[in-house]
Parts: sequence; structure tokens; C-alpha cells
Amino acid sequence: MYKPKLDKDIRCPLEYAMNVFGGKWKTRIICVVSRNENIRYGEIKKQMTNITDTVLAATLKELVNDGIVDRIQYNEMPPRVEYNLTKNGRSILPILYKICEWSDYVYHDELDYDSMCCKCDYKRDSDMALAEK
Repeated sequence: MYKPKLDKDIRCPLEYAMNVFGGKWKTRIICVVSRNENIRYGEIKKQMTNITDTVLAATLKELVNDGIVDRIQYNEMPPRVEYNLTKNGRSILPILYKICEWSDYVYHDELDYDSMCCKCDYKRDSDMALAEK
């Protein structure tokens, strides 16, 4: 496994948070896992697009090590492994939804809503207004 030459120099809580859930795939995986009580690796892979097995496995391992995702291994034949969010992982969801709100507010005209992820519970104001009618 890749080991950086220098340790990360994290000096503030924001840097720590971005280290835990920042990056291209972590938030997507958190959203997919959050939609299910328990989800197996193959199902996560199906719901993700354009992610390799190596990257998915490594990212899941990082999320497990950071205490965001729980990995449950059942001693059965064939072996079965399921993932779910920990208490700390569930506590990240409101923060991620707020980031979605901010992004929608700031970049509304630039976002392509037809190709956006539909996996999380975040709803744009226009979606909420339509749902209320």
C-alpha cells in the first residue's frame, strides 16, 4: 500500500474533516451507504459509476479506519461482508447536505441537474416547491 514520505500536517479541524471525507469518491460512497441499512460491496459497486475495484476497496478501508463506515464480516461460506454508517458517519450527513445547499445556491446556473447524483436525500428548493404543490 502507498505510504506518503511525509505525514500530513493537519493544523485545524477543517483540514481534519476534509482529510476524512474529502476527495472524489468518499462523499459518494457515504451517500450510497447511507441509503441502506446494510449494503454489500457488490451493491456499492453497482451504484457507483466509473470507480475501479482497487479505488473502491481502498476508499472503503480508509472510511472504516476513520470510523465513518462500519465493516461487518460474517463467518459463513461463502464469506459475506456488509457495510453501514457508524454514528460518526451518520453525523456527517447534515454537513454534506449543507454543502449541497451551498453549492446549489452559489453554482445554480452552472450545475447540470439532469446528470446529478440522485442518491442522497438533498432536495433543491425548486424540487421542494414542486413536491409541496
